[in-house]
Amino acid sequence: MTFALNISRSLSGQPWRWRGGNADARDPSYLPDDLVTQLLLARGCPRDAVEAHRNPTIRAFMPDPSLFRDMDVAAERIADAVQRGEDVRIFGDYDVDGATSAALLIRLLRDLGLGAKPYIPDRLMEGYGPSGEALVRLAGEGATLIVTVDCGAQAFEALSMAKATGVDVVVVDHHKCATQLPEAFALVNPNRLDEHPDAAVHGHLAAVGVAFLLGARLLKALDARGWFASRAKPNILDLLDIVALGTVADVAQLRGLNRAFVAQGLKVMAKRNNVGLAALIDASRLTRAPLCHDLGFALGPRINAGGRVGQADLGVRLLTTEDPDEAARIAAQLDHYNEERRAIESTVQEQAEELVAAQGNRAVAIISGQGWHPGVIGIVAGRIKEKAGRPAIVIAVDDDGVGKGSGRSISGVDLGAAVLAAKDSGLLVAGGGHAMAAGLTVAADRIDALADYLDDRLSAAVARARDDRALLIDAVLAPAGVNPDFVAAIEQGGPYGAGWPAPLIAAGPMRVVKADVVGNGHLRAVMAGMDGRSIKTIAFRKAESDMGQAILAAPYDRKLWVAGKVKIDDWSSRPTAELHLEDAAWAD
Repeated sequence: MTFALNISRSLSGQPWRWRGGNADARDPSYLPDDLVTQLLLARGCPRDAVEAHRNPTIRAFMPDPSLFRDMDVAAERIADAVQRGEDVRIFGDYDVDGATSAALLIRLLRDLGLGAKPYIPDRLMEGYGPSGEALVRLAGEGATLIVTVDCGAQAFEALSMAKATGVDVVVVDHHKCATQLPEAFALVNPNRLDEHPDAAVHGHLAAVGVAFLLGARLLKALDARGWFASRAKPNILDLLDIVALGTVADVAQLRGLNRAFVAQGLKVMAKRNNVGLAALIDASRLTRAPLCHDLGFALGPRINAGGRVGQADLGVRLLTTEDPDEAARIAAQLDHYNEERRAIESTVQEQAEELVAAQGNRAVAIISGQGWHPGVIGIVAGRIKEKAGRPAIVIAVDDDGVGKGSGRSISGVDLGAAVLAAKDSGLLVAGGGHAMAAGLTVAADRIDALADYLDDRLSAAVARARDDRALLIDAVLAPAGVNPDFVAAIEQGGPYGAGWPAPLIAAGPMRVVKADVVGNGHLRAVMAGMDGRSIKTIAFRKAESDMGQAILAAPYDRKLWVAGKVKIDDWSSRPTAELHLEDAAWAD
């Protein structure tokens, strides 16, 4: 078995291997392909599709929306509503995907002359997804068409109640479906079990991506009816900034159409035509056009903060306003809620980590706590997953003994399917999700039984995934090669994110010149190579890890290989590159 740089066990206990299995990737200059082509091929891009992936466009990756089941039915029904001037409500989830999906349809319908109104449920008072009470209430207020976005695929009772009132409900979702579907006028979801094979390959789309396809099909339906004979036809590509934000924030795989959504959406976002997004960028203290990782780590969390600890509808209001003053006020409010969310998250994180050790060797770490804030449990589950190297579910139990849980999984383990199966078996009140994330409602006295069930169902998959764990290296550099020009070169292989990982670069051998702990457990170190050059490195939240402790105690005469992502240091007076460490290994 070939190990990258002969490292079979690093300081974090894993082997290093060359991504794509090509040992020659360590020296790109010796390969016939250029660096970007190598990066694309190593991520599974077919050689005959390299050019399309090098500059992903909507035209190259866009499927015919009519391939999707119920797409034509949904589009024609919404077209009827536009022509009749009906009372339409967009019912969205309270996260970024829900907010962006709702905002996309509201902005598009507004451009078509229809003032659709949003409805975002309160996380604490109403919970996830459409409730029958809410749908019936909207119908009572005069709504004749309700479009649910990023929710509804499992809303059997709610949609039955809505149907009884006579209101039409169109579901636009991407979460896993059961064999039976709820009673909707139309249900558009690439993850329907009866989906056409050519449409099912787009199951990695976020809900906002599905909403974009519906919007494109809606414009086609209205065009065929002559709707644009005397009025301007909206350019749906102008909404790609919203699509990019929802896609990245929902951790959708950046493959195929999603790559085009994000690559082109970032270009639209840089124009700052959406006053709400422009205000959010300013509130996030970004002084340049946003990059892909900014969507997930700066903009997305602020939109999410409204649904987590503040007002659930702030995100969609921000993304749909045309008033700069209102946009600035909402963005500042979301920024404040984000700080509040961080404080709450820190408290729950500390308590949860104390309980992880008691989980033993279970396949899924299931941690519950009385009174934990449901708005932060998903983030904490992600942190626990990273530390434990296995799926994690964090459950907040209320005073009535009802637990609201959020789970995050590891590559190769379908947590959403397992949670759906647990619901079907009667263990859960509600539950669902997709491969990498899931949500559930469970009685407190059934949590142990749920842990046993998931242990039986997922232990083999988790074991395989952990056995296959390795750090995949794209290239190796001397310290002098860690520079802004190299960062610019590898960015051409992006956008990077879930399913299309950012390049991991090994550098060394190097000596630790200086190392200390900064911030909330971050390791910072300056390292010098044999070429006489030094680089700055940082390892977020890893000061207490085995790797962090080894680097802090490393003697000057002992050399290391280090591996991580090369980034531009935005805080420097002039552009410099630094390495965000993922792992390290002794070189001697």
